[in-house]
Amino acid sequence: MRKLAAGALLVAGSVGGARVLRRRAARRVRLDVYYDDGAMLSLGGATPEAGPVLSSAREALDAAGQS
Repeated sequence: MRKLAAGALLVAGSVGGARVLRRRAARRVRLDVYYDDGAMLSLGGATPEAGPVLSSAREALDAAGQS
């Protein structure tokens, strides 16, 4: 009985932790720039370089009804 309860508690904790991590990751807005040579640059949403591009992307998504 104790093993079953411990297993159920472990599963519930794992599911809860996965949900928290997924929500946290969904809130982060990033701009990934891929170059022809295979390089990638990832900018956070708060950087001045990413701001104008991300605002244009939000407008495009709003217009398409995807937001």
